[in-house]
Amino acid sequence: MRGDVHKIYLRLKKVSGEEHSFHQMKELKEIDEIQCLYQSIDSCILKKIHYRMIKEKTGSGTIPIFVTAIPWLCFLFAKQLQQFLFDGGSLLWIFFVVIYITILVISVILHFHEKSWAAVHIEIIQDILKKRNE
Repeated sequence: MRGDVHKIYLRLKKVSGEEHSFHQMKELKEIDEIQCLYQSIDSCILKKIHYRMIKEKTGSGTIPIFVTAIPWLCFLFAKQLQQFLFDGGSLLWIFFVVIYITILVISVILHFHEKSWAAVHIEIIQDILKKRNE
């Protein structure tokens, strides 16, 4: 329940005594691959990629709009929705609530997952550009 950072810490702690073990970790290999790709790109293009990454990270995106639009849509059609979901003692409302909450949770998780990956890419690009400018 502590998140990815703690899981990585526990894996690092587990393999710390083994020779070349850090280089074999999937999480660190993935970062190496990203760094190698960005290092192979010239600085002018890398700056443009950096700007695009910042836009993606700070942009509102479609997922937050989607998450906030559904309740407003339900509010607009509240009377019709109530008649449809609650008419005749129907339990259809349970199905509706479960689907809505599932979509909401998945959307929020995906949004923050993408924002975190954008932050990783931005940091890597900034480090590469900084080293090139030195």
